[in-house]
Amino acid sequence: MNSKERMAFAMRHQEADRVPLMCQLAVGHYFLNTGLPPHQIWFTSEGFAQALVQLQARYHFDGILINIPGRDPRFPEQVSSIANNADGEILTWRNGDVTFIPWDDNAQHQPADPARRERADFETIDPDRLEFLDDLPMYTWNTYHVPYLADKGERGPLQEVPFYFYRTMDLVKAAVGHTVSIHGEVFSPFTHYMELFGYERALITLIEDPEKAEAILDRLTEASVAWAVAQARSGVDAVLISSAFAGAPFVSRSMYRRFVVPFERRVTAAVHGATGTPVYTHTCGSIGDRLELMAESGTDGIDTLDPPPLGNVELADAKRRIGERLFIKGNMNPVAILQYPTVSEVQDEARRCLQAGKPSGGYILSTACSVAPRVAQEKLKSLLEVVETEGAYK
Repeated sequence: MNSKERMAFAMRHQEADRVPLMCQLAVGHYFLNTGLPPHQIWFTSEGFAQALVQLQARYHFDGILINIPGRDPRFPEQVSSIANNADGEILTWRNGDVTFIPWDDNAQHQPADPARRERADFETIDPDRLEFLDDLPMYTWNTYHVPYLADKGERGPLQEVPFYFYRTMDLVKAAVGHTVSIHGEVFSPFTHYMELFGYERALITLIEDPEKAEAILDRLTEASVAWAVAQARSGVDAVLISSAFAGAPFVSRSMYRRFVVPFERRVTAAVHGATGTPVYTHTCGSIGDRLELMAESGTDGIDTLDPPPLGNVELADAKRRIGERLFIKGNMNPVAILQYPTVSEVQDEARRCLQAGKPSGGYILSTACSVAPRVAQEKLKSLLEVVETEGAYK
């Protein structure tokens, strides 16, 4: 059985030859461990595709998560210089903007005009006129979320997907063929909302003017649907909804039900209706009080399930509550994996998750959230031995 088949079995709650293995890697981990310059990984489809394929093969993961859209091939034309210092790379753009890329972290963009607004203004924003999002550098450069679309079509800025968004997926598919499970990612409407106004301001607006917040979320959902469906139609094996900021530290259960569930349900339903492709949801932190609410979105699986003390999910409890309806991916403590001094301790953490997650299938061994940039490669390589020796169902 190959990796693609193994992952498909797990997402259908079936028992394959063994539990599949698939960790999400922090972008900084690619920067540090592929030999590619960070700007090539961050700003080019070719660089990121090469990094994805290289580390999937090195760690023997059964799946690849393409969590950055393909990049505009005209990128080099817009850059006037690239320089290095002890902390990272510095890209200066022809318009005077500057992007700093740390050697082990995401890019940070600064506009040439310090007075240029970086976030949207909730008081003046019109939910029916979101074209101005193109001019928000923090929203576009720092996160690369749709609905920043450089090539708008007739349908408008929230629905037309740029041609180059598909490039990384095409390159990865060409490299691995039909042997590895390929997953696309779309940011949830709530994530868009948080990035649009900034986290603190966004949360306050949910209380100050919940009706307007819902109207904006309604429009942002169009962008999430467009990109999610486009990826599904392009042939990915699953679509991940990244909803990182919807855990208990950010919003209550009642707010989750109002501002997250209905909009993510639309994304999930659109993908299911278009192609039937599996959809799963990534939410960080404490989600033990909302596992059943997450299931109400129609998602097929849940990713992360941070264990204590990072979150509050005990894997065995999650299996009892949602394991018959949803597949589960995660629960390995990513901070502990960074801190453990020995490989054997990392393997023990994997065994803990296998013991709780393996029964009856529907489990994918993974770190709860992203593998930190400076996790030693030997630790990740050692996970294959665990799933091959102790992940078999028979």
